[in-house]
Amino acid sequence: MKKLLPILLMFTLFLSACSAAEDSAAKGKEYKIGILLSDTGLGDESFNDSAFRGLEKARDELDILFDYKEAPDGNFEKPLDELVKEGNDLVIGLGFSVQEALEKTAEKYPDQPFLLIDAVSELDNVVSLTFKEHEGSFLVGMLAAMTSKTGKLGFIGGLDVPVIHHFENGFIQGAKHVNPEIEISIEYAGSFGDAALGGKIAEKQIAEGADFIYPAAGFTGFGALKKAEERGVLAGGVDSDQYFVAEKAVAASMMKNIDVAVFHMAKTLAENGKIEASSYEWGLAEDGVGLSEVRVISLTEEQKSLLKKAAEEIIDGKISVKAEK
Repeated sequence: MKKLLPILLMFTLFLSACSAAEDSAAKGKEYKIGILLSDTGLGDESFNDSAFRGLEKARDELDILFDYKEAPDGNFEKPLDELVKEGNDLVIGLGFSVQEALEKTAEKYPDQPFLLIDAVSELDNVVSLTFKEHEGSFLVGMLAAMTSKTGKLGFIGGLDVPVIHHFENGFIQGAKHVNPEIEISIEYAGSFGDAALGGKIAEKQIAEGADFIYPAAGFTGFGALKKAEERGVLAGGVDSDQYFVAEKAVAASMMKNIDVAVFHMAKTLAENGKIEASSYEWGLAEDGVGLSEVRVISLTEEQKSLLKKAAEEIIDGKISVKAEK
């Protein structure tokens, strides 16, 4: 028995060493993330660029490797398939337009984890991440109504789809929270990639008296912001801080913190080896949306207080902002 004790002790130490080595290997794993950007691609000063910043931060702070693909031809399945075959631990599809292709790819590769941003999937290997754009847009609507001299505002949507309705409805509710009599012109461009069309719609709304334009329309919105600057009226940006797109017009932007969300997902993957929850919905309370720094205009202390109070009451549930009409 005395001879067995050293053997048992050595065996125990061997198992402990193996376990420690496995833990160390797991913690030291080099994770890879692949992302398919939405229609307009990198350089949109908005949705795609924000997601890219989140992955750059994950690379710099978490040592995560990442690759990105674009699909200007609208063929989403091919780049998604490539990202899976490259051995990425997580494949991200950015935007609701990629949902159908991502779900087909997810069914083809049931063991591959996917993340779908801006839409909800029921597939087991797809994590869904959406935002409460209506909560952030409520604050932009308040700001627009506070600063409007004509009592007329303009909203421009890209495609006539639910996620853009969130921007529209939040903007309307926020504006009417300040001025129930305010008039809001609403028009959908039918495109996220036509800056000239965005400028044309904004021109029409401005001619009708709108002195604050809020475009939720991707690169189409870029054209609307530039037109607002040209015509000397105010505007609200979306997704990223778009002040630098039109520095004389963009009073504030509805920050859709995709970079924060993407980094959070990457960190969860790095720390746990997987993402447990099947879906996430981020609003003001989760720092998923918010209002950027207010520039171009100067708000009174009362106006600043009203914006702050509204944000707090939305978080507390005292103000209920509806995503749909």
